[in-house]
Amino acid sequence: MEQRIGRVRYLLGDGFHEMAYVERGDPGAPAVVCVHGLTRQGRDFDRLAEHLATDFRVICPDLPGRGHSDWLSDPNLYQPQTYITALSHLLAVIGGPVLWVGTSLGGICGMVLAAQPGTPISRMVLNDIGPFIPAAALARIRDYMLPPPEFPDLGALEAHLRIIHGSFGVPDDAGWAEMARHSSRALPNGAVTLHYDPAIADPIRSQEPADVNLMDFWRKIDVPMLTIRGERSDLLLPETLEEMVASGSASLVVPGAGHAPALMDEKTISRIADFLRER
Repeated sequence: MEQRIGRVRYLLGDGFHEMAYVERGDPGAPAVVCVHGLTRQGRDFDRLAEHLATDFRVICPDLPGRGHSDWLSDPNLYQPQTYITALSHLLAVIGGPVLWVGTSLGGICGMVLAAQPGTPISRMVLNDIGPFIPAAALARIRDYMLPPPEFPDLGALEAHLRIIHGSFGVPDDAGWAEMARHSSRALPNGAVTLHYDPAIADPIRSQEPADVNLMDFWRKIDVPMLTIRGERSDLLLPETLEEMVASGSASLVVPGAGHAPALMDEKTISRIADFLRER
């Protein structure tokens, strides 16, 4: 499927910045926005996007400081509100109703946006994220967010990803190779490193993690939802998923995965596609 590269400008307190995205599918088809997790980038959704693009216009942005999007001069701006601001500009460019797929941080942004009056989000998939996030899981994430090391080649970077993201449940070697290729940034010395601004970790590492409660947003969401949980996830707890289901969300548990399922296997992709096609 043909890919179209785009950029959207958004305004922060220190000026304008640009957020990059990859788009597939008929521009006139219903729009699906897929938003990645904390240290990831929009190409994580390639397999899902290729499948969905037969019926939808699929837009996968790189959040600020990740992938091909601008880095921010002030590390303190790497906060959810900044990402929501950038994504709001993207929604304005799309200019109509959207369906939302959000992994972890992308799901947090989705919940906040879906809770707003007049939201353009009409249906939402939350991948391993819910309205309660335990401090212990945030501490684990903080502890692996060291400045990204240099690697001599893509093979070494891939080996690193297999360790730190082993819980994703990537289904095959080709998936890991795809992830390594899109997660890499070439350095002037010929080495490669991970494709994000090391400063994205500064706000997280500057404070002791505490439980996060997003129930005030959750209670205001009134759109159909599908919540996906990795069977071994420490971030979306079983009891939180139970509460989400009790309040109306459909659910899917991905066997063997932790935080957060890669959304690369055929069963998960088919379930997401079926949910998004529902009316």
